[in-house]
Amino acid sequence: MGDQAITKLLRDSCPTVSVGILTANLLSLGTELDLLERTGIKVVHIDVMDGCFCPMMTVGPPFIKALKTPLLKDAHLMIADPVEKVAEYAAAGADIITIHPEACGHPHRVLQQMRSLTNANDPARGIVRGAALNPGTPLETLDPLLDELEFILLLAVNPGWGGQKFIPSTFRRITQAQQMIADSGRETLLGVDGGITRANIAEVAKTGVDLIVTGSAVFDGKAVEENARFMMAAVKL
Repeated sequence: MGDQAITKLLRDSCPTVSVGILTANLLSLGTELDLLERTGIKVVHIDVMDGCFCPMMTVGPPFIKALKTPLLKDAHLMIADPVEKVAEYAAAGADIITIHPEACGHPHRVLQQMRSLTNANDPARGIVRGAALNPGTPLETLDPLLDELEFILLLAVNPGWGGQKFIPSTFRRITQAQQMIADSGRETLLGVDGGITRANIAEVAKTGVDLIVTGSAVFDGKAVEENARFMMAAVKL
């Protein structure tokens, strides 16, 4: 699956930023997405929370389907037992679907199922399959899943609420994950999510990760376009 069109499209854009849009002004979301397109942003990140795996509830497939944009849709599923649900997110137009092994009885089965899903935006494109790990989950959890992954997402905060600070041990976990990917012989993409601000994005980017997720640092209610350009410039240095 590593040679599918969507994976190549994403890899060619890296290093890049995936902008979390739940902190945007949802009443003018179309305008906000247009602003992101003008800045060179290629990916928007949608945090899907079910109130079970993590304490908050956010959005689901209808919200993703309603996003009318050429930007890649990056669906981060912080939901319990996603095996019966991932197909709905593919049908809604998700280009990247990331699950949590901690939330699955059988994460390998979920990833295998995702292999057969069709990208609703372009059937020839394929879907990037990702696995995200909470800060306290050992990286060894990913070892039996590597052959079914195109993307690994390391959380730098615990899922469920905004305003948390970046956990410093994430830097060590990034290095360990990069070594794990190198040892596997695969070209798995690596991302970081949580606590990313204007003050620390350049330091995180220097680690060599492919995708950095940031939300409120872009949608601060002031200058969306300026903020997005700043964040993109920081990762391209």
